[in-house]
Amino acid sequence: MKEMTPQEVQAYLESNPEASVIDVRETAEVRAGKIPQAVNIPLGLVEFRIQDFDKSKEHILVCRSGKRSGMAGRFLEARGYRIINMAGGMLEWDGPTV
Repeated sequence: MKEMTPQEVQAYLESNPEASVIDVRETAEVRAGKIPQAVNIPLGLVEFRIQDFDKSKEHILVCRSGKRSGMAGRFLEARGYRIINMAGGMLEWDGPTV
């Protein structure tokens, strides 16, 4: 699975504002702040919301530290999705949040 640091993701999003960002943290965690364009789909719901992922796009997956997003990424990659895991997660994100 492809990985990017939070700094690489931030630079990527600046030049690709329509990029797909999926935050797999729990809803309560996301309330503390998320990447502005991120859509929250908690890890436990990824398999049930797989239809929400567009196979023609590359998706950046985000969580607190990179572990849950890695799990979601492996699940999605095994089903033919193109995934980038944000290594270090929101713990290392210093970009804007909402």
